Amino acid sequence: MADVRDILELERPVTPELTKEALLNSKKRTVERKIVAKRPEGMHREVFALLYNDNKDAPPLLPTDTVSGYKKTKARLGMKKVRRWEWAPFVNPARTDGAVFHHWKRVTDEPKEYPFARFNKQLDIPTYTLNDYNAHLKTTKWTKQQTDHLFDLAKRFDVRFIIMCDRWERANYGIKSVEDLKERYYEVVGILNKVRNANGQGGSEKKVYVFDAEHERRRKEQLKKLFDRTSKQVEEEQQLLNELKKIEARKKERERKTQDLQKLISQADQQQTEHNQKEQQQHHNQSQAHGNQNTSHKKQDKKLNKKKIQQQPRTSKVDSVVSAVESAGIKFTDLRGTGVSLRSQKMKLPANVGQKKAKALEQALQEFKVDPNPPPVEDICVAFNELRSDMVLLCELRTALATCNFELESLKHQYEALCPGKTLNIPAALVNPPSDETAGGMDGIEG
Repeated sequence: MADVRDILELERPVTPELTKEALLNSKKRTVERKIVAKRPEGMHREVFALLYNDNKDAPPLLPTDTVSGYKKTKARLGMKKVRRWEWAPFVNPARTDGAVFHHWKRVTDEPKEYPFARFNKQLDIPTYTLNDYNAHLKTTKWTKQQTDHLFDLAKRFDVRFIIMCDRWERANYGIKSVEDLKERYYEVVGILNKVRNANGQGGSEKKVYVFDAEHERRRKEQLKKLFDRTSKQVEEEQQLLNELKKIEARKKERERKTQDLQKLISQADQQQTEHNQKEQQQHHNQSQAHGNQNTSHKKQDKKLNKKKIQQQPRTSKVDSVVSAVESAGIKFTDLRGTGVSLRSQKMKLPANVGQKKAKALEQALQEFKVDPNPPPVEDICVAFNELRSDMVLLCELRTALATCNFELESLKHQYEALCPGKTLNIPAALVNPPSDETAGGMDGIEG
C-alpha cells in the first residue's frame, strides 16, 4: 500500500528513523531450546523411538488409545435402503443323490446354476460287451471278472491308479500292482479304439497310448536304489564325479598345449623355408659372380666355396617333412563322457587340428565332391573319419613331394656352382616319381 501512495504522491505515515540500536534489536532472535530426552545407554534407537510420540511426551503408565487417526474411522451410512438377503435353498447338479443345501443370496439376484458344478469333470470310460471281450480282449493273465473289476474302479475313482490299487480286492481277484493295472487298462482301451475305428463306430480317430510296464518297473526300481543309498555311497559318487571333472580339465589342458605346440612347429617350418630360399638365392648370385671373374681366380674361388660349404652344415627340410608325413592323419577321440551325446559329435574335428589343416581338408572335400555333413549313421561316421584322415595324409604327401622337388633343384644349382660347365641331368621319373619307385629314386640321389 505504501508503494501505491508513493506512486500517486499521496500522504503516507512517516517512516521511523533507522538507527543502529533498532537494527541490532531486529536481528536478535529468541532461540527456544527444546527439552530432548536422552536415550539410555545400551538401548537401540528404534526401540527408544517407540517410547515417545511426535510431541516427545513421556510414555504413559497405562495403555491408552486416544490418538485420533485411521483407527477411529466412522462409518458413512447413506440414506438408501439396504438390499434384502434371504436364506435360500440350492441344488448342486454334480451330485446324483438330490441333496439340498442352503446359502444366503440377495433377493434381487436371478436364480442360476451352482457355479462350482462346472469343476465336476467326468471321464469317458469305455465299455465293452461279452462278445467284444470274447472276440478281442481275452488273455491268459487276466480273467473277465478281474477286467470288469478294474473298469469299475476306473469309473469310480476317475482312473486314479494309486487309489484303484489301494481299493483292489486282493482276496477275490489276486494281487495286482499299479503297473499291472495300468498295462491292462491301456491295453483294453487301445484294442477297443482300434476295433471301433475300423468298424466306423468311434467317430473321430483317437491316438492309441501304449504303456510300457517293464520300463516303468525298472524306473521305479532304479529310483528305489537311488533313494536307498547310504551317505558313504553318496560321498563316494561325489568324489568320482570330482575326479572325472579333473580328468576332463587335464585333457583339455593337454589338447590346448598340443595345439600351441603345433602352431609353433608350423611357424618354425615357415621360417626354415624362408631361410632356405634366401640361402639358395645367395648361392645362385655367387655362382654368377664367379662366372664373370678371370680364369686365374677360379680355382681359388672353388676351394673357398668348397671350404665354406663344408664348414656350414646345411639343414635339410626333407627330414622334417618325412617325420610330418609319418605322424599325418587325424586321430578322432571316442566319446566316453557321461550323459547323452549325439552320434554326429564323432565326426567333429579334434581340437588339435589346426586352422590351416582344416581349410585344406575342406578344399579336398570340395575337390572330390564329398558331402561335408553326411547323415551320422554308425558306418558312415567311421568311413567318413577314415576318409578325412586319408585326405590329410594325401595333403601331407603332396607337401612332401613339393619339398623334395625343391631340395632336388637346390642341389642341382649347388652342383652347377661347384662344377662350372657341367650340368646335372635329372630324369623326369625323379622329379615326379611314381609311388612304387620313390624309394629307388631317393637312393639314387644319395648315392
